[in-house]
Amino acid sequence: MTDREVMEFDVVIVGGGPAGLSAACRIMQQAKAAEKEISVCLVEKGSEIGAHILSGAVVDQKALAELFPDWQALGAPLHTKVNQDELHWLSSDSASKQLSHWMVPKTLHNDGNYIISLGNLCRWLAEQAEALGVEVFPSFSAAHLAYDDDGKVEGIVTGDMGRAEDGSEKDGFMPGMLLKAKYTIFAEGCRGHLGKELMARFELDKNKAPQHYGLGIKELWDVPESQSKPGTVIHTAGWPLSDEAGGGGFLYHLENNQVVVGLIVDLNYKNPYLSPYEEFQKYKHHPIIAEHLKGAKRVSYGARAIAKGGWASLPKMSFPGGLVIGCDAGTLNPAKIKGTHTAMKSGMLAAESIFEALQSATPAAELQAFNDLLTDSWLGKELQQARNFVPVMHKLGTFWGGAYNWLDQNFFAGGLPFTFNDMTPDYACMELAEKHVAPEYKKPDGLLSFDKLSSVFLSNTNHEENQPCHLQLKDAAVPINSNLPKYSEPAQRYCPAGVYEVVESNNESIFQINSQNCIHCKTCDIKDPAQNITWVTPEGAGGPNYPNM
Repeated sequence: MTDREVMEFDVVIVGGGPAGLSAACRIMQQAKAAEKEISVCLVEKGSEIGAHILSGAVVDQKALAELFPDWQALGAPLHTKVNQDELHWLSSDSASKQLSHWMVPKTLHNDGNYIISLGNLCRWLAEQAEALGVEVFPSFSAAHLAYDDDGKVEGIVTGDMGRAEDGSEKDGFMPGMLLKAKYTIFAEGCRGHLGKELMARFELDKNKAPQHYGLGIKELWDVPESQSKPGTVIHTAGWPLSDEAGGGGFLYHLENNQVVVGLIVDLNYKNPYLSPYEEFQKYKHHPIIAEHLKGAKRVSYGARAIAKGGWASLPKMSFPGGLVIGCDAGTLNPAKIKGTHTAMKSGMLAAESIFEALQSATPAAELQAFNDLLTDSWLGKELQQARNFVPVMHKLGTFWGGAYNWLDQNFFAGGLPFTFNDMTPDYACMELAEKHVAPEYKKPDGLLSFDKLSSVFLSNTNHEENQPCHLQLKDAAVPINSNLPKYSEPAQRYCPAGVYEVVESNNESIFQINSQNCIHCKTCDIKDPAQNITWVTPEGAGGPNYPNM
């Protein structure tokens, strides 16, 4: 057994995203108001707060205004208010039709919202948390759960630093610390690896629809000042995904002559030859998008899975010793395509539940009342109103599913007396390669479209080379012996960072994992048809370093 330093806190929070940081701030706000001493520690695997944060992002500031009513005076980085809101149906690689405002579901209207860098908002939230007394530890990955003798979660173990690829200790080896807490909050983001373990151990998702996911791929561009239109929001549906997959695209104009462009691909697609990355490269060539990128320079790239199952997939969020919140649980509102305000609200509700429990001489092991608190809040009501948004699109397709959602959201506020469920996990939707034809993907032109490796370079991704691989195969034979003949090994295509390759050596096919390229999107953990890949955390500070995403 490794000797580990033990640090004890009242609350440990895993993840420096909007959910975890909002929980940290709210706990300390309550403690100061009540003149109580509460110790809170937040760990973040990125090299700094915001380094691993990637989102569109158009944000509803409702939760921020609750957490910090004076957010503008405090300098929160919300600078660009939406002033133009467009939705286009792309019917081909060159044709499109802009939908009238009345034809768009009310939930997708962005009046009063802001276009932001979510990474920068998280950096600002971390400053507020530290000012309130939270101990924030970036570059510390939460590697393992810690349980007491009764099976209650008593904290986490941070990742060891300085292990070689074979698991041996290198010079300068530092074992991870045991961070113990009365309550631990898990806010790792979509498909958190500890959240995944909690779901299984405590059956948190029992009798729930499986979580559904999309893969969001995003780039940041510097555009000529003459083309900058701060406050412009463009969403698209249809091409290039109309026949192959669900999803949609976006382009937002930020301040400082910057534009973000991205594509979300639903991960329930059937064709194993489909490449979300290549679909995104095609997307940028559509005239509706290309006109905004003329003469512009691409400055950053990233990708991240999105938990979009909504209310039907929302698990029980309490367990003995803590709570799982935000996108780790799946609180995104798919009808709004927004998860920041919901993640923040879940963190604030978690903080209120934990603060109340800590006032007791014998705090309850499990905060079961939190689940009802969330259901009764505006967050719960939002998710219930949007309960059919994703499953109806899966069942009826983008066009007819969109028509149903327009009627449901615009006239009945999500109250139509029907409930749709999609009980098929995304990975199980993939069909055999023999049933499909590979889409045609053109060579990148270096102006609008680019190869994967040059894109990964712009994500500033780095991992210590000689360390245990954080992409673990349950059975090393499956990729070549099963996935290759059945599905033409789709990991080569669903990964947006070129991590997985099938290479030929001495007339033998070899499955190669380029873990250095991994941008922590979690798609492999979600989409592998054999569920043979498990993503675990690498050494702290490894992964992308997003500057303004």
